[in-house]
Amino acid sequence: MALNKPYLDIPGTIIFDAEQSRKGYWLNQFCMSLMKADNRERFKANERAYLDEWPMSEDQKQAVLARDLNWCMRTGGNIYFLAKIGATDGKSFQQMAGSMTGMTEEEYREMMVRGGRSVEGNRKVGEGGDAQVHRQPQGKAGMAAQKGQ
Repeated sequence: MALNKPYLDIPGTIIFDAEQSRKGYWLNQFCMSLMKADNRERFKANERAYLDEWPMSEDQKQAVLARDLNWCMRTGGNIYFLAKIGATDGKSFQQMAGSMTGMTEEEYREMMVRGGRSVEGNRKVGEGGDAQVHRQPQGKAGMAAQKGQ
């Protein structure tokens, strides 16, 4: 019996629930392995070979290789585990969060200093706020990426 998940209607949000946890178990275990220096070295030396040591889905491996954290989260990744990938790449959590919104680090920082995104128009899928799928990604970096596609 499937659980009622009323939170699936929140735009721009992936809730890490029990289902996501099961789906992302090996992805998150891979991320935790990056806490050890020798594993980080092995990963950096040959990312694909290191990923192939883990029983992750091909979709998860491609998401890691692309460093697409939103994709990683859709495949069960938890942001606190995924932060280990960013740290391995020398990225701050703020840089990672900015990349997830298509914003530069500076744009993301400015948005957060101003109090983050407004809840207006962002409470349910289909409203007109900036977290809605049709308005993603935001920021100069995101717009440049969209033009390049």
